[in-house]
Amino acid sequence: MEHIYLGREPILDSNSSLKAYEILYNESTKASRHTSAAIIDAILNKFGTKRLIGKRRAFVKVDEKFLMHDLIFSVPKEFFIYSLVSSIEIDEKILERVEQLHKKGYLISIDDTIITEEFFKKYANVFSLVSFVKLKLYASKEVKKEWIQALKQYNIKIVAVGLDTDDEYQEAIELGCDLFQGYFFAQPKILENSTYEPSQTAILNLYNLLISDAEIDKITLAFEENHEITLQLLQFINSGAFHFRNRISSIGQILTLMGKIPLSQWLMLMIYSKSLSKSSEISPLMIMIKHRTELMEKILMALKPSASKHLLGEAYFVGVLSLIDVVFGVELEDILSDMNISQDVEDAILKNEGLLGEIFTLVQAIEIFDVNYIMRFQEKYTLGDNLLENIILESIESANEFESPTRD
Repeated sequence: MEHIYLGREPILDSNSSLKAYEILYNESTKASRHTSAAIIDAILNKFGTKRLIGKRRAFVKVDEKFLMHDLIFSVPKEFFIYSLVSSIEIDEKILERVEQLHKKGYLISIDDTIITEEFFKKYANVFSLVSFVKLKLYASKEVKKEWIQALKQYNIKIVAVGLDTDDEYQEAIELGCDLFQGYFFAQPKILENSTYEPSQTAILNLYNLLISDAEIDKITLAFEENHEITLQLLQFINSGAFHFRNRISSIGQILTLMGKIPLSQWLMLMIYSKSLSKSSEISPLMIMIKHRTELMEKILMALKPSASKHLLGEAYFVGVLSLIDVVFGVELEDILSDMNISQDVEDAILKNEGLLGEIFTLVQAIEIFDVNYIMRFQEKYTLGDNLLENIILESIESANEFESPTRD
């Protein structure tokens, strides 16, 4: 194989906590295109499960060829949920294999489907053996609810797929779906005449102090006057993401050890750490932003190995500020106008212009797994073999490590 491009899409529960991923893939060689064995082999042997999915399970499509190969039993069952693609015909040999996998403790899913009468006829004999059905919500609400309740009689969990908006997510909840797949959580909920809350205004003021020429004593005082922000930041710094010899106990220490710009970057990340998720875990939005910032910096370094710290800082801020409207519920243009950021950063976020804007467009393409754009970018800048693949994987791995201190 020449190149395998891998991506992953988050799957959340009704508390907006991250529960699993779907692994997305595309191979550049036609001989092995879309084969389950190739992708699972790549995850296990080339990329590694820990690097790609961390402690989560991953839905991965399986075709008939891989399903019927005895290699399937050599894959550790705690890593994957095998998702049966629609091209598989449920005959006796397939049914027997699914039964074998079920008895050995493997989790089985029916891949993205629209439920019809034909669907129920086709899978009638395997409903008792599958744990998930990945459902496209295209039918009328009344029909969808009836179908979902029928599937739940088999203790099947319903994964609503292709959710791009909060309205679609809310409908899926009302219908009784259990898990939700897509980037709906990254869509801002902006109300007319909405304004910043006091705590949000304080964060922006702190941010502007940090990236200005304000004296350290003034910055320290501003943090100390915002007790909740200070406590959250100290907890965050001591979480394991940093590796200081001694525990950090004051803002003054952080400023001395880290400097203003790194602290302002982490201040922005802290905003995301408290957003969306109703559980104690880091929110999926936070993980997404961490992935974006890693990609922005690493891709810039690949294009400009001698990039200055200032330019790298701007690349970071493009990533970290790109979804700030989701947290504040205010138009992105309004937020950026209140922040002391460069025109290059603003143009990159709002217009996808300039080098940073082009990199940001690539980052967004990576998220939605637009392989054609990824390949065009790689060709335009004549990036070496596997360089972009490795950058994507390293960024995913970094996001996994960033999340891990909050988990058991």
